[in-house]
Amino acid sequence: MNTLLCLAIAMAIGLALTRLAKLIGLPNVTAFLIAGLLFSLLLNLTGASSYFEGLSLITDVALGFIAFSIGSSFKLKHIKKIGKSVVIITVAQALTTVLLVDLVLVALHFFGVVTLPTALCLGAIATATAPAATLMVVRQYKAKGIVTDTLLPVVAFDDAIGLMVFAISLALAKVFATAGATINIIDVLVMPILEIIASLGIGAVIGIILAFSAKIFKSRANRISLCIVAVFAGVGLVNVFGNGFKLSDLLTCMSIGVFYVNMNKESGTVMDIMDRWTAPLFMLFFIISGAKLDLSIIPAVGVIGIVYLVFRSIGKYGGAFLGAKMVKAPSAVQNFLGLTLLPQAGVAIGMAQKVANTQELALYSTEILTVTLCATLVYELVGPIITKWALKKAGEITIEKPKLEQPQAQ
Repeated sequence: MNTLLCLAIAMAIGLALTRLAKLIGLPNVTAFLIAGLLFSLLLNLTGASSYFEGLSLITDVALGFIAFSIGSSFKLKHIKKIGKSVVIITVAQALTTVLLVDLVLVALHFFGVVTLPTALCLGAIATATAPAATLMVVRQYKAKGIVTDTLLPVVAFDDAIGLMVFAISLALAKVFATAGATINIIDVLVMPILEIIASLGIGAVIGIILAFSAKIFKSRANRISLCIVAVFAGVGLVNVFGNGFKLSDLLTCMSIGVFYVNMNKESGTVMDIMDRWTAPLFMLFFIISGAKLDLSIIPAVGVIGIVYLVFRSIGKYGGAFLGAKMVKAPSAVQNFLGLTLLPQAGVAIGMAQKVANTQELALYSTEILTVTLCATLVYELVGPIITKWALKKAGEITIEKPKLEQPQAQ
């Protein structure tokens, strides 16, 4: 056995489990997480668990492509079209969620239940929403209406806001995690802001270079290679900086995607192919994440996990309701939008993996990753079901199984 053989077997198990997941209506990400968990347990029984260690390069690269894909959905003409109401709703639900989860977990910190770095990281991770599961429900049942029209741009904006919140929270968590560190206004506020600006700036430069390079290299193969070079460069440049000034590879790669799609009119075709090329990479990412799920500490993080699930759900629903009220959205949006924002997967796991790869937070990473993965499994199981119920109650799912031979009502 060796690392490559272990990954090959784990991926084969993941592919096999997707067939079972399809039969019971679960998304593939759940199958990949379970595959990683099962294979990790098998390796532990045989004393070969070390084969899944030292794979941070794969997770870093996968995270880079996830952020690049998120950034590529931010076309200026689309942002102008959807208007400011969607932006207000998105910001309201994201900030309400992080503030609520942070407040409750920080309160528990004073009772010795959770550490402060763990509370800050989980609060930021709570903002992330999984667009894939939501879109699956919308497309499967051909949902149409004001809630659906509001939902789709919200889930696109949500992860971008979440990445920026996470960058700030991660910087704060590192400050509190450093024993004996002096906490001052520069460490808490100035440095995180500078790191965000620098991360976005580096991404902007790479994105502009990528957009102009794509005009020189015309073939799709070369343009895909350029995108890979850009993401590799973004992740690599961020890792050059030392402990004193650490940038965010997630924000950098998101910025690359934003500038690329807005400066190159032919980027759409390339991004469609990129989505297919990165599918095996994302599978590896989820399998490695599942392999790091430590079942033995689940009882110890039980209270934290329950608090996270409950108050994240309240934050998402309450924040969306508040934002919809602020912009005077229709009652259907106020009442049901928040219920469609519960699914959580790729970006949340990516944030947790980022914590695991951060040296200053090594002591807290197992707990954070376990809570996030357990929450992901729960949300991926019930999230699509709740989304379907909410859209049906809003009157936007009118047929359970669309028949192709019957024309849709106009």
